[in-house]
Parts: sequence; C-alpha cells; structure tokens
Amino acid sequence: MNIEIICIGKLKDRFFEEAAAEYAKRIGAFGKLKITEIPAAFLPENPQEAAIKAALQTEAAAILKRTEKTSAIYPLCIEGELLSSEDFAAELQKAALKGNGKAVFVIGGSYGLAEEVKAKGTRRISMSPMTFPHRLARIMLLEQIYRAFTIHNNRKYHK
Repeated sequence: MNIEIICIGKLKDRFFEEAAAEYAKRIGAFGKLKITEIPAAFLPENPQEAAIKAALQTEAAAILKRTEKTSAIYPLCIEGELLSSEDFAAELQKAALKGNGKAVFVIGGSYGLAEEVKAKGTRRISMSPMTFPHRLARIMLLEQIYRAFTIHNNRKYHK
C-alpha cells in the first residue's frame, strides 16, 4: 500500500519531527509512505477574507497538481466524517483495493483547505470536532495510519 500525506507547512519543532519520524518508520514495515510539504501561501498579519480565499486557492493548485486521479484522496477538515480507528482501518483497506492502491491524505494550513480540494476527495475525514494545530494533526494522522495497519495485521498495538 502506498500512502502519501500532502500538507501545508513544515514541522518546525523537534518533538513533532521525532514523532513523525518514529511513525514513518513503523508504517514502513507495512507500506510505502511519502510526505509532501507544500509551503503555506503568504498572508499578512490580519488578512481580509479575500486574501485568505486567494491563499487557499494558491495552496489548492499546488495540492491538486500533486494528486493522481486514480488515488483515493482524503481531505482532513472539520466538516468531515468522524471515524473510529476500526472504520478508518477499513477505509484504508478499501483504498488499497481501488485504483492504484494509493491513499492520499491532505492536511491544510491555519485556514484549512479550499473547497476545490475537499470536492476532489473520496471521503472527507475529521480528526475531531476540536481544533488542532496542523502540525499535531499530522502526528495524529500518522498514528492512525500505523494503527490501521496493526488492526489489519492483527498486531497487539490496537487494543
């Protein structure tokens, strides 16, 4: 299985980098993982709605340029579906059997994702009704991907 995470921005804190590296290593035992970081579009300190929309469109163009039409695309957004770990694992398994066997997860920046990216999604997913920084969302997603693989491979990690 091929997994790609496309995200706006970089991990800037060492503890996030270490956590991401650890989960990437664990996921590597089950499939191929690629993380694509796209620079956030520039916005002034207190941007107007039009500036935010333009930035989201710039980021959307960069995101969509990197997705394949045959991939299952999962935008992470607040209005997405809440899934249990088991349901998430089943969705990942379904993606493995479709198209080119690649699942692409998309994490937006501070202002989320453009509607155009969400519309291209196979299924919108929400991590929680709470708001998290996108750097933490990446770690949470990596952990759930690893957990999904352990569920399907009957490993003890998932209890």
